Amino acid sequence: MKKENNFPDVIFIGQPNCGKSTLFNAIAGLKADTSNFPGTSVEHTHSKVNVEGKILNIIDLPGTYSLNPSDPTEKVALTHLFLEKPDLVINVIDASILGRSLELTLELIELRYPVVVVLNMIDLADKKGVEIDTKKLEMLLGIPVVPTIASHGRGIKELLDVALKSLGKGLTVSPIKWSKDVEEKIIELESQLPEDFPIVANTRFTAITMIETNKLFFEKILKEINPSLKTALDKVRHDLESMHSAPAYEVISAERHHLAFKLFEESSTVKRGKRISLEERIDDVIMHPFFGYLILLAVFFAFFFIIFKVGNPLEELLLKPLSILRHSLSLNLGTGVFFYLTDGLLQGVGGGLAIVLPYFVPLLFLMSFLEDVGYLARAGFLMDTFMHRIGLHGKSVSPFILGFGCNVPAIIHTRILESRRDRIITSLLIPFIPCSARTTIILVLVAFYLGPLWALGFYVFNFLLVAVLGRIITLFFKTPSPGLILEIPSLKFPSFKNMLKKTLFQLRSFIKIAWPILIAGSVFLGFLQFLNFDRYINLILSPLVVKGLGLPQELGVTLVFGFLRKELSLVMMLQALGVGYKDLMTVISKEQLIVFTVFISFFIPCLSTVVLLWKEMGRKVAMISVALNTGVAIVLSFITRLVLRG
Repeated sequence: MKKENNFPDVIFIGQPNCGKSTLFNAIAGLKADTSNFPGTSVEHTHSKVNVEGKILNIIDLPGTYSLNPSDPTEKVALTHLFLEKPDLVINVIDASILGRSLELTLELIELRYPVVVVLNMIDLADKKGVEIDTKKLEMLLGIPVVPTIASHGRGIKELLDVALKSLGKGLTVSPIKWSKDVEEKIIELESQLPEDFPIVANTRFTAITMIETNKLFFEKILKEINPSLKTALDKVRHDLESMHSAPAYEVISAERHHLAFKLFEESSTVKRGKRISLEERIDDVIMHPFFGYLILLAVFFAFFFIIFKVGNPLEELLLKPLSILRHSLSLNLGTGVFFYLTDGLLQGVGGGLAIVLPYFVPLLFLMSFLEDVGYLARAGFLMDTFMHRIGLHGKSVSPFILGFGCNVPAIIHTRILESRRDRIITSLLIPFIPCSARTTIILVLVAFYLGPLWALGFYVFNFLLVAVLGRIITLFFKTPSPGLILEIPSLKFPSFKNMLKKTLFQLRSFIKIAWPILIAGSVFLGFLQFLNFDRYINLILSPLVVKGLGLPQELGVTLVFGFLRKELSLVMMLQALGVGYKDLMTVISKEQLIVFTVFISFFIPCLSTVVLLWKEMGRKVAMISVALNTGVAIVLSFITRLVLRG
């Protein structure tokens, strides 16, 4: 395999079951490619990862216990290691069996390649009562040592930082000396190697490999051994066997084994196994590769259920006086301009108070709870697989999560993505994430009239749509997404005070910005209704609204105002139809309600989102976003109508 585009080659190597592939996948994800070594059927996995703007070509070799294996598959993989000298070797070891794992590390050090040791599963070592002094081990080995918990995404950022520094410094690795008699024999054989001899890595490693095996690693070396070198090799083996009363290969193996355990004893303390805390037990379950996803679904279901159970009775309670007041206005004010303006004002104020806030406040509070407790980051880690499926990486999860609150800060947050490709794709997908405004619409219309399970199903469909669109959009980009890292914080008890502050902050934003727009929009619609001007708007949009979507013609005007704020479409829907909230289902059908919700949810992003897209990504991306959302909304609404009619 030849180096591509001069990107540094970083090879991951370790013994089987050390968590090497878990660590590799946490960095590269499902976008990694699998291919064969040239001329063989042996597979290896490779990918490109962007670390602080620097692209690394990372390669995951098959697990091996030794650099002198008997298994043909391992031999092929290690041939690649020797022939295509990597820029950096990352040796992943199981920290819970440090003594045994360090034997491969010592072999890698003998290669004199730049090496970084990863103490993976450090939590398991801790549970077994093994405390490892990483700084002491670093000093003894003479190479960087980084503790990680790959399954939880911990330590990965630190590892990549160290990898970058190691590549920048071009670390020189010095082999650790063995016992005097063995060292002397290795040096003796080194001195006998002719200048034209095919050296593997360096003369010391070649000499050790020759002593350690009767049939040399590379057939080419075996064929080119000259008689004088063969004689020198036989003498060194004979001397070692005489001194230690054991075959030469066992002497080398025993030396390495003894040194590995000596390093373990000098750098580690074995105590009584640490008692696993309740938080750690919970963390192990919610991050489980199978149960974690079941818990994620349960959390989403509970999320909807709680919001619905809190919002539904509050909505009904607040709508009663609103309905009474509107009825009283219609009796006392007649049908003049004052009635339309007052009714519009009442619809805007009451709609925000009675329809939006009962669902919006618990939504914000629960989002703050999940963020403070540390679950949102874990949900992001679990969703990393989903992100790779759509051609992105785990770091895009963060803007998407923000998108559940509001699309505007979510698009601003795409600045954390180093690749413009990823920023564009993520920004185009964010308007399809159900923000708090769209969630309110889903809960008020779908959950209230059809039940919470319908709302949950709507959310699941939304996720699938994002996946499909992401996959399609990435087809227009030739370059793959460089992998990035998502750090997982510790679980902690949330602060009620902090949650309340976050909720009030978001609520203040709604009251200051969104609610005035709702009120102004409702009053303006009331004025248009007095002038009968809304009928002209509805007439212009009737080919789409009536013929395409099968909705009442009066709803056309709500689509125009929905461009300002999504909640405005919800509030103005009742105003345009001239009914109260409880009477809605008397003027539209269940199918029309679903089609309307689908269209409003995926229709053109709100004005503030479009303006920010224009500013952050440029006019072209903003216009593509408008066209994409509008096109998807029309197609999905039409399909929904056909399915429900069929």
